[in-house]
Formats: sequence, structure tokens, C-alpha cells
Amino acid sequence: MSAALDVDNVAPNNTEVTTHKESRQSPWLRFRSFIWDSDTHLKSAAERRLLWKLDTAMLTCLCLGFFCKYLDQNNLNNAYVSGLKEELGWNGNQLTYATSLYTAAYAIMQIPSTLIVQKVRPSLWLGGCEVAWAAFTFAQAGAQNTSTMYALRFFVGIFESAFFPVGLYLLGSWTAIFHFTAPAGVAFAGYMQAAVYKTLNGHGGMEGWRWLYIICGIITLPCGLLVFFVLPDYPSTGKRWYLTDEEFELAQERMRKVKRVQSNGLFSKSVLRKIFSHWHVYLLPLTYIFYGLSCAGSSYFGIYLKSTKKYSVELINILPTFISVIQAVTTLLYGFLSDYTGSRFWFTFGPMVYGAIPCGILAIWPDNYKLKQFAFMTLGVQLMTAVIYSWWSEICSADPLERALVIGMSNGLQYVMSAWIPLLIFKQTDAPTFRRGFPTNFAFVLITLVLLVIVKILHERELRHKVPLDEEYLESPEMGSEIVDKKAIDDSHVGNLR
Repeated sequence: MSAALDVDNVAPNNTEVTTHKESRQSPWLRFRSFIWDSDTHLKSAAERRLLWKLDTAMLTCLCLGFFCKYLDQNNLNNAYVSGLKEELGWNGNQLTYATSLYTAAYAIMQIPSTLIVQKVRPSLWLGGCEVAWAAFTFAQAGAQNTSTMYALRFFVGIFESAFFPVGLYLLGSWTAIFHFTAPAGVAFAGYMQAAVYKTLNGHGGMEGWRWLYIICGIITLPCGLLVFFVLPDYPSTGKRWYLTDEEFELAQERMRKVKRVQSNGLFSKSVLRKIFSHWHVYLLPLTYIFYGLSCAGSSYFGIYLKSTKKYSVELINILPTFISVIQAVTTLLYGFLSDYTGSRFWFTFGPMVYGAIPCGILAIWPDNYKLKQFAFMTLGVQLMTAVIYSWWSEICSADPLERALVIGMSNGLQYVMSAWIPLLIFKQTDAPTFRRGFPTNFAFVLITLVLLVIVKILHERELRHKVPLDEEYLESPEMGSEIVDKKAIDDSHVGNLR
């Protein structure tokens, strides 16, 4: 699944020429086209070189950043089952409160960050945020009481909040979405904590969970510094040392061909009024909120394992990583199949249909231990964040500000809801059965399925009536956009993003 946007930049109209080129492909080129870039044989050498540079630079920075974000986001659960609970005396709902504080802080800066990068270079904003959260990750290793840990988790959430929505927005300005590293980071956190606990627990007079935060900080800091120097900004403004002027012009042309226009960072009341008159800005975030809430159950597998008193600390950290391993595989599979078939709907709807099975099992909470273990381990199958954000970006592709707001609102409002809903349904004192939590998750799955169908119906109607954002708006001085070719590429081709 290529990170590069699949635009027919140099495709000839003459089908005989195209057929001739296809017939000359080597077996290796045909294989690469099938797996990575379906029209590589139609791209010029200059375009292939541009895409290789973007894949290398942008995906290195953003994938490492996503990896570190999910590593640092989930290390509290690993620390909790590895000695933090006992050392800090977390015998009540402190874990729930710490998680909610992080989530609230994370939600605060979602929308502001997507607006800030309309005026500030993303490499500066993301690089600064990543270095800052690395510093607060280091600081957690020295926390001596609950209040300090609460404060540090809050600031980690503040600075981590920018990376996901801004990264997705920036990828949408150059490339498609590559989300594999999120579950990889979650899985690695479990493996790393198991190794740290076994080898470093007690060294230097520190518990293993404190060493976890030190190692996480060591991993995150250089990744943040890399962003400053390597991450490209925008095709129109973000020239880097490894890209030529001609390659920037080519990048801009590729964006114009899929109506992916660039903003100059200016917006007015009339622009916002026009954006908020469309269903996109309401229904898409609402759908994502319920989807995100439906995925919460996997976070409690470790707590369930600890409650059985059957497993060592190492196994309690390792077994939940199987959820993330499955997520990593299905993320790649859904992304590839969604690109290959050109369908976003079926690879968001299908995973949620399956998600009703494990969520339903946990809602019932049967006596059978193996059935519950199966449900926990397969919760990751419903994770299709990469595809749903690709779909959202395509629906809003005509307007960069709308796309920024939808991405920021989707992720931000989902975290707002996640900041307080667990306080009601996933109380630490209700562990491990969470008799209000798992049934509510099951209901969220069903609501998400209904909303996805509504999105599909409205988007198809919009395409039939040709009423995305009109040309007058696309050419408005507030957006600073270039006039888009009135013969826009058919949306089925726009949907084939790599």
C-alpha cells in the first residue's frame, strides 16, 4: 500500500500507448504495481522520484511520531500493572482519573492545532510538540505521588494532541494515510515493559515501571528532533533541502488534479459559515466519535488478566499486545483492499460488523474464560481508523480548511467524550467485569453502523448532484486557492488513494 497519492499525472489518453507500456512491464514491476503503486508504469521518472522522496521523508517522520505517540499514550496501563499501582497506592479510581486527565488535555488542542498549522510550519509545530512530550515522559519516571503523575499526564496529553490530526492533515496535502504504526506502538509498549521489568527492575534503586518512562523518552526525543529537519511542510510553501523547485511544482500539480487545493491560512466568517452549512462538519465527527468510543474495550484486557491472578507481570504486559498485532495486520489489509477496490464504505462497515461479535461477548460476560479471552484478543479487528480518515479526507478534499476542521473535530471531540464517559462506565472499582462499560460499547458499535450507512447515502447523493464545495468558494480570496480544473477527475479515481 503506497503512501504516495495515486494520481494519473502523466497517463496518456491513447489506450494503445497505455496497453503497450503495460505489456512491457517486468514481472517485478507488475508485482510492485499490484502491492504498492497501481499505476507506477504510467508515471514519469520525475514523479516516481518525487514520490520516493516523500515516502522516505514524510513517512519516516510521521510513522515514527505515530509510533512514539501511541507508545507514550499507552505506557500508563503497562506501568500500572508493573508496580505503579502498589508504589503510588492506586487502589481506587486513580488510573481512571489519570487517563481522563490525559484524554481531556489531548482533546483541548486537537482543533487549535489543525488551525495553527494553517499559519505555522507543521515541521516546527510538530517537532516542538514531540520534544515537549518527550520531556514530560522523562519526568514521569520521577513521580513520587498521585498529584504529580496527574499533572505530568495532563501535559503529555497537551503536547501529544497535535501529532495525530496535524499528521493526517499534512498527509492529505501530499499523500494518503499510513496508520500501521499506531498498533505497532501499542504492541511495542507491552513487549518493552516486559523486557524492562525483567532486566532493569530495581536497577539504580528504581522500579521497572519508572525505567519504562525513561526508555520511552529516549526513543521519543530523537524522533522529535528529526521532524524539525526532515518533515516537508506543504507542496506550496514547504520546500526542503532534498526537494527541487521542479518537484514542488509537480507536487502542486498532483494536488490540483484531485482538487486537493492549498489554503493560505486566511479564513473569514463567510468561509466558516459556508463550511458549517454542510453536513460534513456535523455527521463525520459524530460518526467518528461513536466509532472511537466503541473501541475502548481493548484497554482493559491487562486489568482483566491481572484480576485472574494467573499470570506473571511479564505475561500481563505481553498478552494484550496480541490485540495490537492483529490490529497491525488488519490495518494493512483494510488499507490495501480499500485502495485496490476503490471502496471506503465496505472497509469501514465490514470491520464494525465483526466488532459487534467480541463487543457482544464482553457485554454478556459469559463464564467461559476462553470465550472472553477470544473476545478481548479480537477486539482489534474492528480498528479501521486509516480507512475512515481516508474517506473523510476524500469527502472534504475540495476544501483544505473544512478537511482540517473535520479531522480535528473528529479526533478532538472523540477524545472529549472519552475524557468523561469512562468515569461513568469504566470505573476502576467495577473491574474486571465493567457491567456498564462493555454493554455500552456494544451499543456504540450498533450506532456507528447506522451512521456509516447514512454517510454513504449522503455522500453518494452529493456526488450525483455535484454539490461538494462550489467553484465560487474554491476560487474565493479568503482561501487563496488556485482555480481548480473544471473537468475534475472522476471521484472514483480520487477515491483510489495510496
